[in-house]
Amino acid sequence: MMRKKTLKKTIYYVIVTVIGFAMIYPLLWMIMSSFKDTNTIFVTAGSLIPEEFTLNNYVNGWKGFAGITFGRFFSNSLFISVVATIGTIVSSSLVAFGFSRCRFPGKKILFAGVLLSMMVPAQVLMVPQYLWYQKLGWIGSYLPLIVPYCFAIQGFFVYLMVNFMDGIPKELDEAAKIDGCSYFGIYRWILLPLSVPAMVTAGIFSFMWRWDDFLSALLYVNQAEQYPACLALKLFSDPGSSSDYGAMFAMAAVSLIPIVLIFIFFQKYLVEGISTSGLKG
Repeated sequence: MMRKKTLKKTIYYVIVTVIGFAMIYPLLWMIMSSFKDTNTIFVTAGSLIPEEFTLNNYVNGWKGFAGITFGRFFSNSLFISVVATIGTIVSSSLVAFGFSRCRFPGKKILFAGVLLSMMVPAQVLMVPQYLWYQKLGWIGSYLPLIVPYCFAIQGFFVYLMVNFMDGIPKELDEAAKIDGCSYFGIYRWILLPLSVPAMVTAGIFSFMWRWDDFLSALLYVNQAEQYPACLALKLFSDPGSSSDYGAMFAMAAVSLIPIVLIFIFFQKYLVEGISTSGLKG
């Protein structure tokens, strides 16, 4: 029996390791290619380990274009992602509090509308949104990338926080009302502190989605100095002339650092049972 269990575990771990390596191989290939000379990247594409390591790709990539360093693009992405994420968390938590704790006519219909909004592809709304932002004079600025997210437009986060708040005992609200607490006071002093795990989870996903949002930046940002990192990466590839793939891979690897760090430090909030950890606080 012990041999059978050991054999099953061995087979299981071997299969998981092979599948895991296959999933991360493109990422490993990109990172290792960033240490190769640009002229040899596709010549030695079958080899994962560089024959000769070089840091020139990182130096050239960080110089950027037309006097604009990649650090500027990096800070642009950071600004957009942080501000939009803060707006998403605040607005989504307020809307979730209303659905979870307040009674008003049409509550179920509105909540159903929030759930239905999760099923609408973003491409369907692309043209009307662009025309709307053009009328507002927002094209060429960061406003289309930040302002909409301050109005709880992502139903997933509202749904996540509503489910979390529903798990918090309403006896706490009643005790607060007896002490003279208003609805906003209940939100501020009771629901908000207990909902930190759900808000952190929403913040992680929101930051990742905003950081990787290439299409929106492509539509609304038209000045090179305003480009976020995801959009600036395409400048390294020019079909009409030479392309510096080594620098592109190097800066792509650098752009992964914030996402990796966020996942490492906040991964505990992505596991099951965050509501239980919230109530323990």
